[in-house]
Amino acid sequence: MAVRITDKLARSLESPEKGNRITYDSEVRGFGLRVTASGAKAFVVNYRVGGRERRYTIGGYPDWSVVAAREEVKRLKRQVSMGFDPMGQRHEDRAAPTMADLCRRYLEDYAPRKAKRSQADEKSMLDKLVLPTLGRIKVPEVTPEDIDQLHREISKKTPIRANRVAQLLSRIFTLAIRWELRSDNPVKGLEKNPETRRTRYLSPEELGRLMTMLREHPNRRSANAVQLLVLTGARRGEVLNATWDQFDLEEGLWIKPSSHTKQKKEHRVPLSSQAIELLLSIKAEAPPSPFVFPGKSNDQPLTDLKNFWRGVCKKAELQGIRIHDLRHAYASLLVSSGLSLPVIGALLGHTQPQTTARYSHLFDEPLREATEIVGKAISGNGVK
Repeated sequence: MAVRITDKLARSLESPEKGNRITYDSEVRGFGLRVTASGAKAFVVNYRVGGRERRYTIGGYPDWSVVAAREEVKRLKRQVSMGFDPMGQRHEDRAAPTMADLCRRYLEDYAPRKAKRSQADEKSMLDKLVLPTLGRIKVPEVTPEDIDQLHREISKKTPIRANRVAQLLSRIFTLAIRWELRSDNPVKGLEKNPETRRTRYLSPEELGRLMTMLREHPNRRSANAVQLLVLTGARRGEVLNATWDQFDLEEGLWIKPSSHTKQKKEHRVPLSSQAIELLLSIKAEAPPSPFVFPGKSNDQPLTDLKNFWRGVCKKAELQGIRIHDLRHAYASLLVSSGLSLPVIGALLGHTQPQTTARYSHLFDEPLREATEIVGKAISGNGVK
């Protein structure tokens, strides 16, 4: 029999010997107070949706007062009348994937399209920087403030790394929208840390010191790999993973397969006579391996040049130079020689003109020299 539930009644209800007992309210249909054998009390509401009866737990007593629970039941019943299913929504929320689930799906389904080095870097960012903070949060519950706070914390130590993490998360949340796991991207609108594009290029004198050091270095395998980087402007991964079947030394061509290039497109690039000579000398003494620069075992490529590069820079007195800057040096030499940006982009394997445009300021000096020719000619004719 239904009775009006009050706080006095709620306090007085005794526990059943086993199971639970529900006392229903006479004022709001379906509203009840459940008491278990252990003495726990909670407000519930019974409702029907789609021809099925469901029971939804509002919350425990006395954390919820009778008045508050009754108002919450009225609100839920209005939503039910419009087709909303509170219990169904709760089940969906509980089944919703966490950030750990989303990141795992990204690494399994999407990341393999990238180079192995990029995959390893992204996995490291997620494992070390993202998941310890966000891993247990449900994907739909991640807020812009969560992203802002994570970005701030990482920025305290590594501001640029914080930006890279934000870029990765933005990509992951874009996929989450596509996979219908949430409707918005919480990274959107994040104010990233300022970044200054590097403009460090090796001078001809620095390149000379470097090449002398490389030609005399006892670690021939690593030294030759760096020399090929200098002579071709290739990316480190392209050189370290290069196999002999990619080279046509008679025609002077390096045909990089799509699986080895950043743009995932085959890249045919001509080799200079110096690069061909270097490769021929390497091949003459090469061990039985498909790789131009094999690692500890001949069936695996050389994987790391960091320690070697650090030592070379110290001996050659090169300050603030990264291995990737050799690619920039290659491009700067081409620009300074008067070659056009499209030609340089083709040699570097760029697919977007704006990527090569970063070197455009290097045209200033040859253009200045050219305009001086006109100035001197005019002055020689007595024109001032």
